[in-house]
Amino acid sequence: MKRARIILLLIRTAARPGLLALVLCAAFVMAASTHAQPLPATGASELSVIWEVKNRFRLFRREADFQRHVAAFRNDGVLGTEQRLAAQSDGRGWARDIVERLCTDRAGRLVASCERDGTSENYLAPEDHRIGVVLGGNFPPGLRCDWSFDDGEGPARQANVPCEEEIRLRVARSRTTTATVDVHLPAGTQQAATDIVVRDLLIAGLGDSIAAGEGNPDRPVRLGESGFCFRRFGTGTEYYRPVRAGFQGNRSCLPTTEAAVTAAWQRQSARWMSGPCHASLYGYQMRAALALAIEQPHVAVTFLPLACSGATIEAGLLDAQQATECPLPGQQSGCSGSVPGQVATLRDALATARKAQPDRALDLVLLTIGANDVLFSGLVGDIIVEGTAERALFRRSGVIAAPDEAEAILSTRLPGQFARLRAALKPLVGGNLGRVVYVTYGHPAQVDGGRTCDGGRDGFDIHPAFNADPERLRRTSTFVSQKFLPTMKSLARCESGVICNAPNQDRMTFVDGHQRDFAMRGFCARSDSDPVFDRQCFSASGDSFRSDETAADEPLACGASAGEFRPYASRARWVRTANDSYFTAMTYPDALPAMMQPADIHDAAWGVLSAVYGGAIHPTAEGHAAMADAALPAARGVLGLPPAPEVTSRPLPPPATMNAGPR
Repeated sequence: MKRARIILLLIRTAARPGLLALVLCAAFVMAASTHAQPLPATGASELSVIWEVKNRFRLFRREADFQRHVAAFRNDGVLGTEQRLAAQSDGRGWARDIVERLCTDRAGRLVASCERDGTSENYLAPEDHRIGVVLGGNFPPGLRCDWSFDDGEGPARQANVPCEEEIRLRVARSRTTTATVDVHLPAGTQQAATDIVVRDLLIAGLGDSIAAGEGNPDRPVRLGESGFCFRRFGTGTEYYRPVRAGFQGNRSCLPTTEAAVTAAWQRQSARWMSGPCHASLYGYQMRAALALAIEQPHVAVTFLPLACSGATIEAGLLDAQQATECPLPGQQSGCSGSVPGQVATLRDALATARKAQPDRALDLVLLTIGANDVLFSGLVGDIIVEGTAERALFRRSGVIAAPDEAEAILSTRLPGQFARLRAALKPLVGGNLGRVVYVTYGHPAQVDGGRTCDGGRDGFDIHPAFNADPERLRRTSTFVSQKFLPTMKSLARCESGVICNAPNQDRMTFVDGHQRDFAMRGFCARSDSDPVFDRQCFSASGDSFRSDETAADEPLACGASAGEFRPYASRARWVRTANDSYFTAMTYPDALPAMMQPADIHDAAWGVLSAVYGGAIHPTAEGHAAMADAALPAARGVLGLPPAPEVTSRPLPPPATMNAGPR
């Protein structure tokens, strides 16, 4: 297809329902592929055929959910889009309803057949795609257009409609459909045509909690005004923190072992796209794939969200792992307590897709892995848990680790594990690991361009035993910046002594463009523009909660209700604190060491873990958006896609669908 020149299309916007989302941004319409027969003195500018794929992020069942993101897109990246959507939801989050309308089940597994906008589609191997077509150019109102759509299979589909109308139809996958329109002008008939070919991108997301979106439940937990009692390890001392809203059971520390009470408590938990993996629609991989669909009107994006919180290379990617959290029994969640290995799941998905479409290929893999392999959660525990009974128990349970332990793994075991991962992924991407975009971690504990946070109880007073020790924090921060992050870059890029059998094919596409922003946005970052609740109720000195007899009814020292916290409001920090984690997710995890299995919902183990297992020291939605923005140029490069168009406009309300559907 010869590309002669780029035409900036001027689209009539008046009285044109269902105008395509690419209004005023249909750059890259080429003179050779969209051609017209101009007539003199017709009152019309050069006409053209403009088309787009409808609801082209195929994980979404409803076009309205996709259009919500299109409308928020302003060419200031995923971050700008996220901030607008967060403001529209008053900081409560845009995903809380969309999570119920995905092509996944309650356990986050993709469904084989998904009903999208009233049509049942094979999710992994769609036979056709729904598109919208509109006449572009400046022409007088009231004209009628004769449309023809010919894909070479049987008679062409015909339609005669007002020229202002958008036509919607389905076109076959990987088959060219020639769209031709005859415009009946006062001075004669003018014709325009273009070839329509939908490119269906198959993108997989693999990795750990950072890849999955941990810390950002699609529907955050709701907290109430009253307190909920937890016990302390060793002494049995009681303390109160905000209760889950809607829980009518016992809030004191009296033993609560009845199954009905526990079930009532679990019903008030946060909702995730995948509970077993704490995978979220806010995760950077999902947001990058969605952004590609928004900015590329001629593609469809089939996204496979396989990343799982807690994953390591061995237990998670190459082999099965324990589930983080299972939904309630009886909800038909299908959660078995374990999650299959991600690479095997991806291999099976490809095999299934190729049964229907033998040429189906994996176009792109987004990957983040390695932190759990070097005991990330143990390093966090080492920093924030003081020398108390809690610390002693956590050390015996193996959930606290020091930087020297992590460094030993980094230098000895991790290179071999990464080599195994490379070998497992290579056949899935046609032997070219350049199609694997490895997005590295943002440093979670830096501010002011690289200074390590000071430590203390700011953001960590959700539990009496928490206090970020400054010296342990400094040591771990140094390990992350000087050892861990450089090593992961070398492993991904086959550099600095890392042995790769065929470097040109084994080198992954590496992304670290977000690290500079994270160096300003660590967990201790504060700003006068932070939400009022954060500034008034999260004490910098660690005095956020009452410790007297009033705590049972009013746990927050500021006197506010915990329900006023806005988990998705814009704030200076792009990393969740332990306080954020509790107020956003308050998770009671399922995968626990034997000696930490709780006796009841007030157990001391729950008191500690509910404050960190919802995503402490993980990126916020804004942090994930920044990671997605960093990943997008690399993804476009791998896929051979153009940059996002420079001019955008909101779509108008959708039209009544013109019946030019599939044969």
